[in-house]
Amino acid sequence: MKKTLALWAALTAVALFATGCTVADADAPPAPTAGSVTPSAGNKAPTAPAAPDLRAAAYAKWGLKPLAAPPAPPAKKPVTRTAGGPVPVVSDIPTADRVVFVTIDDGAEKDPEFVAMMRDLKVPVTMFLTDAAIRADYGYFEPLVAQGHGVANHTLTHPNLRTLSQDAQRREICGQQDRLTAEYGKRPRLFRPPYGNWNEATRAAAGQCGVDAIVLWRESMQIQNMQYQRGDRKLHPGDIVLAHFRGPSELKGRTMTQMMANLLRHIQEQGFTVARLEDYL
Repeated sequence: MKKTLALWAALTAVALFATGCTVADADAPPAPTAGSVTPSAGNKAPTAPAAPDLRAAAYAKWGLKPLAAPPAPPAKKPVTRTAGGPVPVVSDIPTADRVVFVTIDDGAEKDPEFVAMMRDLKVPVTMFLTDAAIRADYGYFEPLVAQGHGVANHTLTHPNLRTLSQDAQRREICGQQDRLTAEYGKRPRLFRPPYGNWNEATRAAAGQCGVDAIVLWRESMQIQNMQYQRGDRKLHPGDIVLAHFRGPSELKGRTMTQMMANLLRHIQEQGFTVARLEDYL
């Protein structure tokens, strides 16, 4: 019986070899028939479309093109307060990077669309908040803080500090330090005097409150255009730009998101991008 089976297998193998077939050939796909198309280098099967550029789409939603990514933060911050030294006062940051820094004051306007805009664009801003302007709705700023935007001090009641004694200035500054810490969980390092008005008493009071720098500005955003302090009316590397939480009643019918879009266009058109102020200061 075994000899019979062996003889049958040998005869089958000879027959397959004679017809040009192998065992592997038995599982191969059939040869193309007339009228069929075989994919080739010039006739590839269609592939799935590339995933959309989500960043570009997010910017397009607000009528913008994506800003360039900022460079890596400097290993050593260009501006620091020396231990026991006076609080530095800055309007710009010494850097060769083509970056500017966007700061937004007060907090009166609480447009939910602005929160969505910042979520989409991921452009870093530093918020200099006044308690009198935000106390009606501290919660509005929580998602902005969660997005990573900086919280900084702009006094409790927005007074002209130069008209106050050092002790009164200290109460305004330290009081807001305490309030912002309680609401947002981190003690601010940066302070901006209302109207940009300060004196040496302001500097001393800020130091007593644990402030690392008094932050002024080089440009201020209005509605569609910026006001420049320099005669060349141009941005410079390291400039600090001032904007405000304002709504249509103060922006001649424009929204805060429209104002911010205009600001970002000015920055981009001049070949700059936005970096995080706290990375440099």
